[in-house]
Formats: sequence, structure tokens, C-alpha cells
Amino acid sequence: MAPSDNSGRTAVDAPDARGVRLHIVTGKGGTGKTTVAGALALALASGGKRVLLCEVEGRQGVASLFDVAPLPYEERRIAVGPDRGEVFALAVDAEAALLEYLDMFYRLGRAGRLLDRFGVVDFATTIAPGVRDVLLTGKVFEATRRVERGRPVYDAVVLDAPPTGRIGRFLNVNTEVVGVAKVGPIRKQASSIMQLLTSRQTRVHLVTSLEEMPVQEALDSVTELRRMGVPVGNVLVNLVREPELSADDLQLAASRSLDPAHIEAALKEAGVSADPDAIASLVEEGQQHAERVQLEVAQRQHLEEGGAPVVELPYLADGIDLGALYELADELCRSGRI
Repeated sequence: MAPSDNSGRTAVDAPDARGVRLHIVTGKGGTGKTTVAGALALALASGGKRVLLCEVEGRQGVASLFDVAPLPYEERRIAVGPDRGEVFALAVDAEAALLEYLDMFYRLGRAGRLLDRFGVVDFATTIAPGVRDVLLTGKVFEATRRVERGRPVYDAVVLDAPPTGRIGRFLNVNTEVVGVAKVGPIRKQASSIMQLLTSRQTRVHLVTSLEEMPVQEALDSVTELRRMGVPVGNVLVNLVREPELSADDLQLAASRSLDPAHIEAALKEAGVSADPDAIASLVEEGQQHAERVQLEVAQRQHLEEGGAPVVELPYLADGIDLGALYELADELCRSGRI
């Protein structure tokens, strides 16, 4: 395990992002993990860089996010980043990766495709989930290390990884294959992958919203990743909304001291008439809003205590399209954390 300072932060998960080539994005379902991964890829592509965005869950979430055709098992350009940078995407398929692996190490070629026809490939990746994860991460590993003409093919690789509930097991490929392959090419590849994952070239970013369960999962994952020696990057707080009330009104609402007469006067000044029931509903809504803001402030404090840098991304009322992704990418660039 990497050494830590008094904050609990390991030496390798310092916020400095220089030299990082593999950015792994995880988060609880519903927090916008894939959206943030896409925005991060665009942000990293600024300055004319080439970035590869990978997904491994078979959902075609990246294709849907960027509004392109379903991704095949090959790298394809899907967007142009700031300053003519390029974002490529790859949907990693475990069965196709295994066939590629068999051909690379055992020269099976056509025989490997025959195994696929008889269901042997699917059987192998089902009964040995650790091997499946090695194949998925192995393809990402290869893209991260690939060099042409003396320079890396991609300046950075972004992996839209499984959710936080499975991220530790997914990344801890050495442990997962030890019972299946104690020696041989798969074991050697797993060791090489772990060397990359625990190096300064990797960061795992955790996406969360300011709600209790996603925040707790993010904090639990930070602890688990540090225990594994995997560098933690940023906690990316998504869907952040600005308070709708002033600080003074929030305090009044939280203490249930909003004055209905004051609300009625403000409505009249705006040219809106409201009956007592409507005003009572507004008072109740203000109290609920204040409670939500208090909850979010408390969850933000928990994240700060976790020791990882926190970056906030705004809630976009008009939904997520390519323009919104560029807006989120701009926020990430301005944060100075990537």
C-alpha cells in the first residue's frame, strides 16, 4: 500500500494530474457517471489532444450520450474537442477481447472463432468473471500503452467503469485471477494491469450527487481504493443546484419562521395574486427547499472530510446533449483539477 500523510490521502493520489494517462470514472447509478466520463474526455481533448473514451458494461451509453451509431469493437472518432482535439470511443466486449487474446498469445485465429460459435468463449468468461475483467481492463491497458512513431497514440484514456459497488473487485484483477491462472499469459497480463492501476499514471474519479447514499458509496470507494493502492483523483459532485432563496430566507425557512404576509406582499409587488392555501404551499415548499440545502451542505462537508479534491458540476435544466457536454467540459477545465 502507498504511504499516507496525516490527512489519510495516499502519496499517489495527490491532486496533481500531470503525467496521468488513464482516468477511470465510477459512481453510483443515477449520478450521471457516463455523462461525466464523456465531459471529462472532451475536457482532456482540449489543446488538440487525442483522447480515447472506453466503456465496458455493454450498455452503449457512450453512443447514446454523443448521439452516434452503436459502437463496434473498434476505435471510432465521435467528437471534436476544444482547439481541434479529438475524442475517440471504444465499447470493449469481453468475448471479442478473449478471441483477440487467444489469437495474440496462442495463434488460434480461425479456431478461436469456432470456439465462439460453440459457445465456449461465452462459457469461459461467465464461469471465470475475474478473467472477464482482465480481458476488459486489458484492452484499456493496451490502448493506454500503445505507441506509434515514438509517441503515445492517445494523450489520455478515459474509462467509463462499473458502478462504485463493483469498482474494487473490477480493478483488483490480480486477486480475481489468482484462483484461475496462477501462471501464464493471463496472470502476467493481470500483473501488468495492476502495475498501471497503482501507478502515478492512473486516477480513479468518483461521481456523486449530494445525497446520503451516493456520498457514502463514494467515501467507501475512496477507502477501498486507497487500501488497494489505486490512486484516487477527484470526487466529482454532479447535478449541483444553486439555492433558490437568499441566505437570510434560507435561515428563516429552516427555522420555520417564514412570514406568510411577507410572501403575500412580495407576490402582490410582482403582480401575482394568491389565496391563503397557495401562500401556505409556498411556505411549505420553502421549508422543504431549506432542508434540502442543509442536507447538501452536510453531505458536501462529509466529502471534504474524505480528503479527495471535490469538483462541482452544475445541474443543467435543459437536459444533456452535446452542447451540455461541452459546458460540463468547460467547468472541468476551469476547475484546474484535470
